[in-house]
Amino acid sequence: MKITAVIGASALSVLLAFFALSRATESTMSTGLVAGKNSFTQDQAKTWLEKAGYTNVAGLVLGSDGVWRASARLKGMPTLVRLDYRGAVTKS
Repeated sequence: MKITAVIGASALSVLLAFFALSRATESTMSTGLVAGKNSFTQDQAKTWLEKAGYTNVAGLVLGSDGVWRASARLKGMPTLVRLDYRGAVTKS
């Protein structure tokens, strides 16, 4: 019984440490985007945004938070758009 409690407490400690580490390395932005190391090239990011329905993608810049930002058009209307490393797209 005592061994089970020690193992259970250790597993809980590991789980809590993992959760804290994952929250520290991936901060979720209010837009639902996640900051993190982005492996998309500029061309890949542009293609990803175009597949999401954006046209005239211009001024594509990778921020220090790992989120691509650009101006674009969505259904003919000008907008600012963002793309995180997971491929999540939001308009600003």
